[in-house]
Amino acid sequence: MSRGRSDEKAAQPVGFPPVALGALCCPHCQSPFSLEGRALRCTTGHNFDLARQGYVNLMGAGVGDTKEMVAARDEFLAAGHYAPLARLVAHEAARDLRRDALVVDAGTGTGYYLAATLARAHAATGIGMDTSTAALRKAARAHPGIGAVAWDLWKPWPLLTGSADVIMNIFAPRNLIECHRVLRPDGTLVVVTPDSTHLSELRTYVDMLEVDADKLTRLDSSLQAQFSLRGRHDCEIELTLEPEDVHRVVHMGPNAYHVPPQALAAIQRTLTVTAAFVVSVYRREP
Repeated sequence: MSRGRSDEKAAQPVGFPPVALGALCCPHCQSPFSLEGRALRCTTGHNFDLARQGYVNLMGAGVGDTKEMVAARDEFLAAGHYAPLARLVAHEAARDLRRDALVVDAGTGTGYYLAATLARAHAATGIGMDTSTAALRKAARAHPGIGAVAWDLWKPWPLLTGSADVIMNIFAPRNLIECHRVLRPDGTLVVVTPDSTHLSELRTYVDMLEVDADKLTRLDSSLQAQFSLRGRHDCEIELTLEPEDVHRVVHMGPNAYHVPPQALAAIQRTLTVTAAFVVSVYRREP
């Protein structure tokens, strides 16, 4: 942990990608932004400082994943446990993107999946939105093409209508009204949800939150008026987890608030578990 703090202290300021800046609009008056020094200023004078770590906070005070949750997620993902999922998401999100395309990751966390997508679509730019500034410090540095924005996804997004070619929604709240508005006609929405069997072996040891078996049915039903399903892929990953990995996978999400520490402390051996996800790809209807 001390090394992470010293790295942040020594890091140089991160800029904001021009294409991402051009898609943003002021949350107060919906005017466009320009970058003036280390601040985003709209045409009517509203001003938002660009943090030294590279993200911009457009929402003011908010809540989000804690530093401890972000650290657990960052360490778990950096170990490559979910790399097959990242490759699948990047393949679907980067498919047939035009050169100046914009990919919006709604609920980006540390930017792991958005960075994987931009690494595949070299000429694209990304905007990662999240409520956690702790996570956005990571996201802003995950790839030079990411513009990281602190924002509440349930509110109208500070993005221009029709500005995004792709929206990714990975284990995050889905504001379908804003997804439809911000996507260009025939744009792509990539949604990742856990399968009902996700980490089921781990539930033998700890009382984790259940995944609704009807999740996909409800997802399709909520989207059918404005989006058409283009494809769906199952992604299963067999994981060999040491006790510290088990701690990370539990603490990187909502289970951090529900699983008591003593239950995790009792796990003292390597576990083999299956991570199970569903990647759904939708096309925006005009």
